Amino acid sequence: MVNANKSSEKMRHTKAASASAGNSSRIAYRVYQDPAVYAAELENVFYGPTWNYVGLSAEIPNVGDWRRTMIGEREVLVVRKPKNQFSILPNVCAHRGSQICQARNGNTDNAFMCPYHQWTYDYDGKLVGVPFRHGVKGRGGMPKDFKLSDYNLSALQVAEINGVIFASYHPDPPSIDTYLGEEMRHYFTRVFDGRPLRIIGYHRQMIDCNWKLQMENLKDPYHAGLLHLFLVTFGLFRLDQKSETVLNEKGGHAALLSRRTPPEEHTGNEEIASYTPDYTLEDPSLLQPVMEYDDDVTLAIQTVFPSIIIQAQSNTLATRHVIPKGVGKHELIWTFFGYEDDDAEMRTRRLRQANLMGPAGYVTLDDAEALEFSQSGVNGALSNDVATLLLDGDQIGSTDHLVTEAPIRGFYQQYRELMASEAFDAD
Repeated sequence: MVNANKSSEKMRHTKAASASAGNSSRIAYRVYQDPAVYAAELENVFYGPTWNYVGLSAEIPNVGDWRRTMIGEREVLVVRKPKNQFSILPNVCAHRGSQICQARNGNTDNAFMCPYHQWTYDYDGKLVGVPFRHGVKGRGGMPKDFKLSDYNLSALQVAEINGVIFASYHPDPPSIDTYLGEEMRHYFTRVFDGRPLRIIGYHRQMIDCNWKLQMENLKDPYHAGLLHLFLVTFGLFRLDQKSETVLNEKGGHAALLSRRTPPEEHTGNEEIASYTPDYTLEDPSLLQPVMEYDDDVTLAIQTVFPSIIIQAQSNTLATRHVIPKGVGKHELIWTFFGYEDDDAEMRTRRLRQANLMGPAGYVTLDDAEALEFSQSGVNGALSNDVATLLLDGDQIGSTDHLVTEAPIRGFYQQYRELMASEAFDAD
């Protein structure tokens, strides 16, 4: 006997899901709730024809240096080889699936040895050693047709731009230049301009919300001019500043750009709730950045699909790597950096301004809490209910202002292209 309530619910669900599939202004809540959608994201987005950020070459400066990181939920090793080349290897032994490296980073003399049975691989993932391959005193050992080459680690595709390393599971991904597009490469190389980088430090935080909500947040200037008391009160970011958004053709990448303006040019943001004019700083040097690029942009946030953010807020530079940890959780890793040719004064300035960002940053402390509010809300909603992205109409394209949700719509345009029907039409 058919349950009438279940049947009715499924009909409503299908109707809303179908509407979402063709309209990036309406996002079904199930994309933040459904384990089946999440599983499809891992396969189609993270392990599909995309380029995933895996780190900065400055993090592994010497031959044999390696670091562990994640693509989706798969752990990989980023390895520096001779001649400024890199390998990306799964951190999984081909023998019995053991994790090969356990430390966050290290150095090896061209030999990764699995601790379980000591199978050994070179920088390219080639299997070069198997203990007791021929048995002991003629007994046991591997079959006669055993070949080392049949058990190499499956190295990923690698791309590197000015010290930023990307990897792809796809056997034939587009070139990284094609993937970024001309405009996005322009803003990417504004920060990563070829100068050697210097790592300043890291923050890591776990946030109880779906990974896409984090990516939405960094594509959402609407909230930044309302939620963040620090930005609004001290004039680091306001929606009435000269600003723009730039999207690539597919929509998944975006750059949000803003230029700090003097108080006399402000036009009424003082009426918003987060504006608190009686707040002051004991150390006002935090608000004294210097211009270091050949434009007047004081805030640039670039998002590269699917899961990397590049921030240039005043003089603090960082990547933010979004790592999914299931349907309702993700890890956010901040890597702060500067340039090797920074003088002592600039290094101090970058360190000081880094207090704006991170889990306890004067600005970004607000974001984690707001995102967890969002996940709590959608967890209690029907899967056929929808989030609405109505600001600035339904356009997906660049704008000359930040009062828009176009970059989020652009993200879901590229997301839908990769997900096909899985995210919106699955039962």
